[in-house]
Formats: sequence, structure tokens, C-alpha cells
Amino acid sequence: MAELQLRDVRKSFGTFEVIKGIDMEVKAGEFMVFVGPSGCGKSTLLRLIAGLEEITSGILTFDGQVVNHLVPSKRGIAMVFQSYALYPHMTVFENMSFGMRLAGADNKECKRRVRAAAELLQLTPYLERLPRQLSGGQRQRVAIGRAIVRDPKVFLFDEPLSNLDASLRVATRIEIAKLHRSMQGTTIIYVTHDQVEAMTLADRICVLRDGVVEQIGTPLELYERPNSVFVAGFIGSPKMNVLSGSFAQPYKAHTIGIRAENLQIVDQGGWAGSVVHSEMLGSDSYIYVDVGVGEPVIVRENGTSRHQPGEVVQISPDHSHVHRFDAAGRSIGRAEMSGAHHELQIIAKL
Repeated sequence: MAELQLRDVRKSFGTFEVIKGIDMEVKAGEFMVFVGPSGCGKSTLLRLIAGLEEITSGILTFDGQVVNHLVPSKRGIAMVFQSYALYPHMTVFENMSFGMRLAGADNKECKRRVRAAAELLQLTPYLERLPRQLSGGQRQRVAIGRAIVRDPKVFLFDEPLSNLDASLRVATRIEIAKLHRSMQGTTIIYVTHDQVEAMTLADRICVLRDGVVEQIGTPLELYERPNSVFVAGFIGSPKMNVLSGSFAQPYKAHTIGIRAENLQIVDQGGWAGSVVHSEMLGSDSYIYVDVGVGEPVIVRENGTSRHQPGEVVQISPDHSHVHRFDAAGRSIGRAEMSGAHHELQIIAKL
């Protein structure tokens, strides 16, 4: 395992700066997930750590050693791509052992490591098959197994599940979580655009925006205490409802945010709006209500919704879960409503 530190790391392509001064650390044995919108620089940052792109300026260290100019093969990393990158003419065993054989490992050691990785990833019955004889999920597990046998200090995953269908993503996500638990001390950096992957796999999440770090924290820290409107709207599915103007003024804020589960439809006394759509998911329903702010406000209800499009409803927020933001979009704490006259009590900034 390895601890990584990035100090003012920057990357430019010509005059265009993609990574604009990243300062962060990834702890030894940690599962760190990079998330952010398309073009935010998360895959570029992963490639800088891998050594596949050259750092323009700044310092990258592994366990205190500067690795800026080390080639990928000398960094002790293994990378898993979304495209699997398997050799089609080689068996599963040959694909998994190829890197070791190139490094000069003897046959006995190759067999031992490959069989141990295959057992861990439930690939033992498929070792003599070619990639075309495998499902997408099995191919991705072979790519992960090929990384495991190299016994790297750091695993790098670049959107490894994006080519899989929904059921295979769930199954393979579980395999990756089990892998991290079984390989205690292994440092993993994982890039994804999938909210569920980030929230369920990460020890900590790094939210990137336009080449800079917006916030780093545990999944629950980011979900419950976002430090900006951007993080509030990006983390969580569905995203946090964000409202300004007359909705925010009673909370002495420029903008407020509240999640779907902290809203309820009441008989009277709430925000008035018209139902535009209902999504019934079995155990939950999401009600989209137009309150005149552009995007509909999303309300989560347990079970099957009884509300129909066009129906006028009243929405009441749980005031203790209202997030407050200033004009720059930065968090200024949460507020709660209490007392007979519903006076706003401002809670100290989190």
C-alpha cells in the first residue's frame, strides 16, 4: 500500500489548463473516489497519478518519494480501464499472467498468483476460456485479476463499470467492495460518474469541478454537509433541490437546498405547486412539483404515490434539514424552524 500526496499539481495542454492546482492526500489503504461532471479533469488527474500524462508543475509523491518523472512501470501501480483491454487471442490465465511473465516471474509463481486471484474473483472455471467466451462482467473481473497479480501499491480504476448493464454493474461493484475488504491495506483510486458507485464504495470522495477540488469527505459528510451549491446539487440521487428568491429569504440566505426525503406533501401551510410527474419505484415514489422556480422540486414518498399530474399540492420542508448558501454558492450552515411563530433559529456553520 502507499500514501499519495499531491501539492499544487497542474496539467496544461498547450495554453489550456485542465488541472488547476490540486492539493490533496490519499491515505494508505484508502478507497478514494474521484467524481465530477464531464470535463472536470478527474480522468486526467488519474492519468497523472499513473504516469500516463506528464505533470506540468507541482509535486506528486508516493510514500514521500517524488514520482513526477518515474515511468508507470516504476510507480508500483496497476490500472483497470473501462474497455477491459484484454488480449483476444489469449486465455483468461494468459491474460492475467502476461504482465508477470514480462517482468520475468517464473511459471510456478505465475500459476500461484493467478489461481489465488481467480479464486478471489470467482474466475477459476474460466481460466482456459478466451475473452469472447465471457460476459462483460467476467471480462472486467479478468482485467481486475490481471491487476491483482502484479501486487501493486496502488490500484487505479478509470470508470471500470461504465460498459456494463445495470445488473452487472451492481454485481461487479459488490466484487470490487469485497476485493478491497479482502486486500486490507490496498490503496485504491477510482474514477466514476455514477453516484451510487461513489457513495457505496468510497472511504472518501473527492468532488472535482473545472480542474480544482470542490470538496473532499466521506460519502455521508458530502451528502449531509455539502460546502457549496455545486456539491449539494452533484452528490446524491436525486440531487438536492435548490431554491432562491422568496424561498430563501426567510432563512436569511441567498439560496437554500433541501433533499427529497426532507420534504413532505401536506394539506396546508407549505409551498404551493403543481404536480408535473410521478415516478413510482415500488418502495418509494418521487413526485416532481412545479413551484415556479424553473426545475421542479422533487419530493420522496414511501410506497406508491397517490398524486396525479396537474394536481395542486402544498410542500412542507423539514426546517432542520434546510441548507443555507450565500451569493457565492458557499455554505453558511443549516437552519431550523421552531416555536409557535416558526422563528428561524440559525445553527452555527458546520
